[in-house]
Amino acid sequence: MTLAQQLARGVAELGLALPAGAQQQLLVYLELLQKWNRVYNLTAVRQASRMVSLHLLDCLAAAPHVAAASMLDVGSGAGLPGIPLALALPGSRVTLLDSNHKKAAFLRQAVMEIHLTNAEVACDRAESWTPRAPFEVVISRAFSDLAELVSLAGRHLAERGRLVAMKGVHPYEEIAQLPPGWRVLEVIPLTIPGLRAQRHLVMIGR
Repeated sequence: MTLAQQLARGVAELGLALPAGAQQQLLVYLELLQKWNRVYNLTAVRQASRMVSLHLLDCLAAAPHVAAASMLDVGSGAGLPGIPLALALPGSRVTLLDSNHKKAAFLRQAVMEIHLTNAEVACDRAESWTPRAPFEVVISRAFSDLAELVSLAGRHLAERGRLVAMKGVHPYEEIAQLPPGWRVLEVIPLTIPGLRAQRHLVMIGR
């Protein structure tokens, strides 16, 4: 099975209707990620076929639950989940935030090469960065535990916005340690095509 077929099958299994050209853009992004990964070590995953499930489909599975006019991907790293989500949700304005200059350079190159018109890159720390306006959704994938995520990135969230953490197993202990003033709105289990591991989206609000 080619990477294009694997991606198309996974997208179909997720029940997603991606915009025209988005799957091809995802494959270009994947190729770019592999190329830069040889030098910058952006991800521990080396095989392209594993990247499809572990990265692309894993991030795309969140798309139906996080559609919003504005989204911040905190600790974006290699652009996950922000780049797949920006491609899946063209109506969302996505900001990719990472404090690492090499990763930010990759993000800018990726945004340019895949012609991603609804995304921009910011190179700064979450706790010191000042955006133009707060975001409806602030999302993170493997950034930190929930309490730290709230502490560092909660200030970027609009009043009625959602802080979304992409997690593996259900994080009962982390939820119990949320600071005062924050609550879990919902924990959504996700099934990722080609991946047997558990995945959950933790939705947090004020």
